[in-house]
Amino acid sequence: MKEMTTSRTHPALYCLLPVLLLLCTVATRAQKSSGSNDGFVQIFDGKTLNGWDGDPVYWRVENGNLVGEVTPSTLLKRNTFIIWRGGTVGDFEIKVQFRITHNGNSGINYRSEELKELKYAMRGYQGDIDGYDAKPYTGMNYEERNRTTIAKRGQKVTLPPVPAGDSLQAHIKDNVWTASVVTGSLGNEDSLKAVIKDPGNWNEYHIIAKGNHLQHFINGVLMSDVTDNDPAHAKSRGLIGVQVHVGPPMKIEYRDFLLKRLN
Repeated sequence: MKEMTTSRTHPALYCLLPVLLLLCTVATRAQKSSGSNDGFVQIFDGKTLNGWDGDPVYWRVENGNLVGEVTPSTLLKRNTFIIWRGGTVGDFEIKVQFRITHNGNSGINYRSEELKELKYAMRGYQGDIDGYDAKPYTGMNYEERNRTTIAKRGQKVTLPPVPAGDSLQAHIKDNVWTASVVTGSLGNEDSLKAVIKDPGNWNEYHIIAKGNHLQHFINGVLMSDVTDNDPAHAKSRGLIGVQVHVGPPMKIEYRDFLLKRLN
């Protein structure tokens, strides 16, 4: 029988193994981080409100988060926003994490305009957010101060042109834009609702706007899909802002606010 030999590892290699494993781990994490946020930039520094403009009664930075809060002594008579002053955006993607309290109501406005007659008021598309038990609004597309609910959660819709001479109010009923044409379903209500974590937990909002195509994702799942073919009301460019809504006391927090411009 041939004699078997056993190879021995040099003792110095054992000392190097922990270092090599640590370097591999760091490199892997760096690759994942750069890959997941490729082209995105932070528009909230987590320390100050630099670059943002809102009523300090309602907006502050706390524990690294952008916080909007309504208290019993600061109840609102109308919705108010904090507006990002980094310029207007056209085609873009936003990724941001949010956490809202029970019965809270908020939203992420984009391609919006600031109303001159009302301070910190906006008109435009909104990725809606709420903390109600039924969670009926989170993920839908609500057009603030314009066509109201243009796509409920789970809907793929097309918005046709409004006939000349028609008023907006003629096509709004129960805060819903009745002219929206539903062209498909993104899933049943129970399955989509299950994706949204309960109030007090962090969720991720991902908004993609390319041309007249607007998509809202929550935790990676498509919640609403709008193709806006109404030239009189569609907006191709505008401001970004986040909202605190009229209603009971509430708190909304945002963190890791990322923007990628596509044009």
